Amino acid sequence: MRRVIQMSRCKPCLTLVTALGLGSCLASSLTFGAQEQMQAGAATRIQPPDLAALERPRVLRAADADLVQAPQTITAFPAPRSHGGLHDFYSEGDYWWPDPGYPGGPYIQRDGMSNPDNFVAHRRALLRFAVQMPALTAAWKLTGERRYLDQARAHLRAWFVDPATRMNPNLQYAQAIQGRSSGRGIGIIDTVHLVEVARAIDVLQAGGALPAGERAAIQAWFSEYLRWLTTSKNGQDERDAKNNHGSCWLLQVAAFAHLTGNDALLAYARTRFKTVLLPTQLALDGSLPLELKRTKPYGYALFDLEALGALCRILSRPGDDLWTYTTPDGRGMATAMAWMVPFIRDKRSWPLPPDVMVADAWPMRQSSLLFAGQALQRPDYLALWRTLPGDSGVEEVMRNFFIRQPLLWTD
Repeated sequence: MRRVIQMSRCKPCLTLVTALGLGSCLASSLTFGAQEQMQAGAATRIQPPDLAALERPRVLRAADADLVQAPQTITAFPAPRSHGGLHDFYSEGDYWWPDPGYPGGPYIQRDGMSNPDNFVAHRRALLRFAVQMPALTAAWKLTGERRYLDQARAHLRAWFVDPATRMNPNLQYAQAIQGRSSGRGIGIIDTVHLVEVARAIDVLQAGGALPAGERAAIQAWFSEYLRWLTTSKNGQDERDAKNNHGSCWLLQVAAFAHLTGNDALLAYARTRFKTVLLPTQLALDGSLPLELKRTKPYGYALFDLEALGALCRILSRPGDDLWTYTTPDGRGMATAMAWMVPFIRDKRSWPLPPDVMVADAWPMRQSSLLFAGQALQRPDYLALWRTLPGDSGVEEVMRNFFIRQPLLWTD
């Protein structure tokens, strides 16, 4: 495998850009000199990168392209195989295929191999929204220009407020399997992209940019979705998943509870992170055994760390820092990052077979590096983060890279 340290991706990305309607090349070419490594726990707290200067060209390029594209929700894409209605999100399990020995029968699984003929229009619409709305919000944060704010709000109204276009606040029909299931708890991972949307809404609210009625309607949508996530059978099934699905369920609960001010669920999320996720997700050496046994172990390990790192970022508070917390037997996020970072720095050292799909497209500018670098006082993590690409035109990567606007995650 080639080393991913200095990367330049400015190719047209035609397939995905056309499919998602994003209107411009999302790839970026950012290369920075290495910084001198320092020991963790330095006496003087390190300063984070100048994100405003670093991100400005990338953010404004994307946001300017998004200004000319009208919001489009799932209601623009009827799903003929769905058991739900026009406003119900529908997707089909990625790794399920027609059985060549039983044409027309129930689908069979091929782990790690996405079926290109499955229905993906709702997922792409949600992904497009989750790319565009946070980019517009980041552009507004950078510039204060009303045009970015107006377009970001138009997206929010279309998805969460307008009765004609809003999405119902549940994923009852996500990741269906032909001949087997009309929808599964595992499908809840499809809305992990709303985590950064929720963060963008936080930024707009903090800036006084949302009218009271609009803000109330959006929060009502997320409150209802939280109720469904935590009480429905599909939600409880996903809560109990042992791998990255369980991490992403809890991340969504934490992000949406933070947005809606649900302190009880935030406290629950902190406890579950400590008592369930860390003991089941991490080995004593910091590795992620449930991800490493998959057919895409490198990508899945990065993906799970993104979820766990974002949980630390949302849930940590004075006196309760999840980055430094360890279980009684020593499992914790500092160890997990220390295990994975060498393989981010030099992918050639990865000890397992390469992923069966898009192996060369990873790593990205992983938010876990940024968050851990700041929380654990690791300038070497921050330096590594800066060398990596912030955008990708590969659909499989975009589906599994859900924090794209670091400006929204800094105070």
